[in-house]
Parts: sequence; C-alpha cells; structure tokens
Amino acid sequence: MAIENIVSVIIVNFNSGELLSQSVCSVLASRIAVSIQVVDNASTDDSLLRLQQAINHDKRVQIIKNTDNLGFAQAANLALPYSTGKYMLFLNPDCLIRPDTLAHFVKIMDENPQAGMAGGLVQNLDGSEQAGCRRSVPTPWRTIVRVFHLDKLFPHSKRFKNFVLHNQPLPTEPIEIEGISGACMFVRRTALEVVGPMDEAYFLHCEDLDWFMRFQAKNLSILFIPEIEIVHVKGGCSHGQPLRVLWYKHRGMVRFYRKFFRKQYPLPLFWAVILAVWVRFIILAIGIVFNG
Repeated sequence: MAIENIVSVIIVNFNSGELLSQSVCSVLASRIAVSIQVVDNASTDDSLLRLQQAINHDKRVQIIKNTDNLGFAQAANLALPYSTGKYMLFLNPDCLIRPDTLAHFVKIMDENPQAGMAGGLVQNLDGSEQAGCRRSVPTPWRTIVRVFHLDKLFPHSKRFKNFVLHNQPLPTEPIEIEGISGACMFVRRTALEVVGPMDEAYFLHCEDLDWFMRFQAKNLSILFIPEIEIVHVKGGCSHGQPLRVLWYKHRGMVRFYRKFFRKQYPLPLFWAVILAVWVRFIILAIGIVFNG
C-alpha cells in the first residue's frame, strides 16, 4: 500500500459514546485507503469499548490513550508522528462522512496545488448547513458588527459584513474562503510541514481560527467544497459540561485576538473588545447556571 495513496484520519475523542464508533466506521467505509488515529483524552464513558467492539481489531485503526484530557490541539498533534498520508483529515468524533468523501477531497486538492486545506458542507441532522461551516475570520471589528447587528442596519455596506456566511447562497464549485468548519479539516501534509501544527495553547475552540490565519500567512489557500457533505451531530462530546466548554471558547477567543490583532487596533478599542468577550461569557454562564 503506497503511502501517497493513504489518507490519515485523526479523531480526538472525549466521551463521545456511540458517535465515535459511527464516525470511525463511516471512515472505514471509504473507497480509498485510510489509516485512522483515534486519540482519547482520558474518556470516562464506554466510547473506546464500543469502538473496539465495532472495528473488530481492524489494523487500519490505532488508538492512542492519554491519561489526562489534553485538549483538542495537543491531542491531535500527538497523532501526527503516527500518520503517514499525503493528506490528513482532522475529524470530530461526532461527524459522519460518505464512502466517496475522502476520494473527492483528494481529487479537488490534487487539482488545486496552492490549497493547503479544504472543508466541505457541514450539515446538521436535518440537512441544514451549520453556522460555522463557511465563514470569514472573526476579526475584532467583524465581531463588533455581529454583536451589534450592524450588518442588518447597513445591509449593503461592505464595511459592515458579518463573518458568518451560511445564510449566503451556496457556491456551485469549490471556492477560496477564509475559514471552514474545524469539525472537518482536510489538510495537505506538505502544507502542515510549512505552517506547523495547531497551537497547543488553545485547549478547546479557536485553534482552527489560529490555523486558518497561519495557513493564509504562508499563501496557502483554504477551499470550501460545497458538493462534499458531512453530517455533524454538534455537541456530541461536550453536552455534559456546557459551562466548561463556554469558558474555553471565550478564553480561546481572547488568545486569538491578542495573538493576531493587538497591534492592528487602537488600544482602547482592542481592550473594549476583550472586555466585551468576557461580559458575553458572564451573561451566557449565568444563563447556563440558572437554566441548568
């Protein structure tokens, strides 16, 4: 089996239950050669047991067990030395792909050598497009536009554009885009070697945004391929701890802003945005506590 014909699929698991087995089995049904590295972040449920029963010692699947929850980026990076494919798919354990998904990704990426990464049409169970499926980078200014609904007040102004693009008509062919869904990132190995792995300072959320920025800084484009459909059972790994997930999401956003935009904005505006992030966290956290 030639290495260049293998797609290495990296799945980070944390208490994903039956979804992990379903996700891995959907990958194993692919029409091209695959290897799968499942990195488990010290799960306390029976997801690994279910997986081992489902795959029946399939040698294409390797399970890496962590003794602690290392977060998404660090766990995913741990799998890199074990992956051998020309391409790698970073896939959430609550995502399901079709038998032709990987072959289609390979075809499009082979046709677009300038692309370092690609994503597909990530859908909810009802077939609707998920909000984070295609997006612009959420710069501090775009975040202000979204929070204060300035895009609705000035719908025809390019300056007041929202960073979420799922309400726009789907393109009819692959297009370059600033951001795709972090639940399904198809990455060219040579591009990863240029850009480097995900920043492990992010525990959960925003490591994908960081990666998008770094790929584009190296002139490696990101493709959105609308004809590739992925089902994402969103929240499959985090439904039991919403407050913790909310904390990491907002902490990650603060790191993202400080890393890439601190020098691009006047200090008063920049720190006002950081304050707004934490105010939003407090409001949402209160809602979780009192409604939980």
